Amino acid sequence: MHHNPIAIEQLSHTYPDGTQALSYIDLSIAATERVALVGANGSGKSTLLLHLNGILIPQTGTVTVGEYPMEPQNLKQIRNFVGLVFQNPDDQLFMPTVWEDITFGPMNQGVQGEELAHRCHHCLYAVGLDPQHYGNRNTSNLSGGEKQRVAIAGVLAMRPQILVFDEPTARLDPRSRRQLIHLLKGLPMTQLIATHDLDLALELCNRTVVLSHGRVVRDGPTEQILSDRPFLEEHHLELPLSYSRPYCLLEHAPVSQRVAH
Repeated sequence: MHHNPIAIEQLSHTYPDGTQALSYIDLSIAATERVALVGANGSGKSTLLLHLNGILIPQTGTVTVGEYPMEPQNLKQIRNFVGLVFQNPDDQLFMPTVWEDITFGPMNQGVQGEELAHRCHHCLYAVGLDPQHYGNRNTSNLSGGEKQRVAIAGVLAMRPQILVFDEPTARLDPRSRRQLIHLLKGLPMTQLIATHDLDLALELCNRTVVLSHGRVVRDGPTEQILSDRPFLEEHHLELPLSYSRPYCLLEHAPVSQRVAH
């Protein structure tokens, strides 16, 4: 595990229609950190994520993943290093059965035989799905929460060192959301989670990075950032629901403020 598995310097990206999605991003993420990436629609979150496993190559600036600069000749190694879980699992699940979908990535890495079966079993168990029950299920017949778990299992089967999530709770019901939070808490690898779900960020991530108009406007402790109502409103965000009532604000306030009350 690299000390700083993601290092981004002066990254900018402009789409063909002239929209500048990212402007001079500097960001470093340390090994085993779980970092929330938040911002209003159009802030550049998804564009940034697509630079982390080579779907987009830097136009300006640099992205280094582990020891690999983001360059075409390094894409195979980078995509083994970084697992990207899309917002919509239907964009990620494309094989007829759960088993085939989860084994697709490792097979392309050259994994075969007992090792392949072991990985598939292990990763299904890791996301809370019984291989005996789910292995032969048709992926199109799964619920939203089940699809999300299978998508994560397929990424885990490739044994990445970094997991990158784009709006992981966007399509989940409350129970599936809670199960996903519990799952992510138990995964030991570095995680970068782009989300509008600020309560998820508050519960999972000690650090939050805020994007606005393609720039990093704040980077620091999650509780400090997500309790700053004026700052959030300035950047078209709202307080987490758990901060929206006075008693909740007091519960999460520093000890000195609680005593004052």
